Amino acid sequence: PQGEGGTPGTGETLITEGRATIVFPSANEVFYNPVQGFNRDLTCAVLTEFARLQLRPKGIRVVLPGEEELGGSPPEPPEAGDAQTPPEPPRTARPGEACEGGLRVLEALAASGLRSIRFAREVPGLSAVVASDCSPRAAALMARNVARNGVGDLVTPRLADARMLMYQSKAEREPFDVIDLDPYGSPAPFLDAAVQAVSEGGLLCVTCTDMAVMAGNSAETCYSKYGAVSLKGKFCHEMALRIILHSLDLRANCYQRFVVPLLSVSADFYVRVFVRVFMGQAKVKASASKQALVFHCVGCGSHHLQRLGRATSHGSGFKYSVATGPPVGPTCEFCHQRHQVGGPVWAEPLHDPSFVEEVLAALERSPGRFATEPRLRGMLSVIAE
Repeated sequence: PQGEGGTPGTGETLITEGRATIVFPSANEVFYNPVQGFNRDLTCAVLTEFARLQLRPKGIRVVLPGEEELGGSPPEPPEAGDAQTPPEPPRTARPGEACEGGLRVLEALAASGLRSIRFAREVPGLSAVVASDCSPRAAALMARNVARNGVGDLVTPRLADARMLMYQSKAEREPFDVIDLDPYGSPAPFLDAAVQAVSEGGLLCVTCTDMAVMAGNSAETCYSKYGAVSLKGKFCHEMALRIILHSLDLRANCYQRFVVPLLSVSADFYVRVFVRVFMGQAKVKASASKQALVFHCVGCGSHHLQRLGRATSHGSGFKYSVATGPPVGPTCEFCHQRHQVGGPVWAEPLHDPSFVEEVLAALERSPGRFATEPRLRGMLSVIAE
């Protein structure tokens, strides 16, 4: 039987992670995966810096515990010509408080609601968090956990099909500033809806736990899900990241949108990418030149990239043309063995270095914020280097 409110009943466990304490069924590991604690810590850290980035122009200062004496993030300087209106005093956004004009967040596959509750309690600058799941059992559990953590003013549990909810938000012109997709398996079925339901310049956070497929064990399945053929090789985790980025950009392109990666990581048994999504018919034309096929030698392992398009600067803009190739002969120039062909993959940078530095700097300003902080700092430092 279930416990009343937030108290655990028989066959239930109480777990604390970050600043959230949740109840979940002991027998069902789908509801809580401790290894993903690093993923959730990283997401809270990234969301905080994204909130800073988005809210600074609105005159909202994002402040973490430990940053008070440092003054938080400075507001944007006023535009030239605004001298006659005295600047409004900057508003301050703190974790756990609903922020007017802040970010709208969707956790599309929320299970126990742990991630959404952590967002509400640990990330400043949020106006609303929608935690959705298609399982009635999960939705009931979320409602209990939201009440238990006292975040009902910020988090709204929803019983819904994630895709329908995202398509509806697009139809009603109420996009989300942040969409987090952390499915059990592949995010492929949700990507089309997600690239449409995220706001202009909004953040899409995507986890893929189907690493076997993405790392070359089942190339044809990888193609059916992501529109790219995976290869086996020492680079398989990087290729997995480049495959999901290719897939996101490809789906965004259908709606005259394109992606800009902020941070991409491979950890434990999954890959996780954070991308911003922008609108722009002219810039979408550049997408073909950002994708490439991979020619991988089965003998010595050397590889070559074949871009799918070509962009050359032309005056103040760009001229787009068909790419030329192939970059390799019938056999490898070094060991004369044959090549395997994989991709297309994203062939541009995986990270935004300045954003990564911001996330690292914030970790140093607020030590002890995350249980996995040493690993976070290690991972982000490697990326920065």
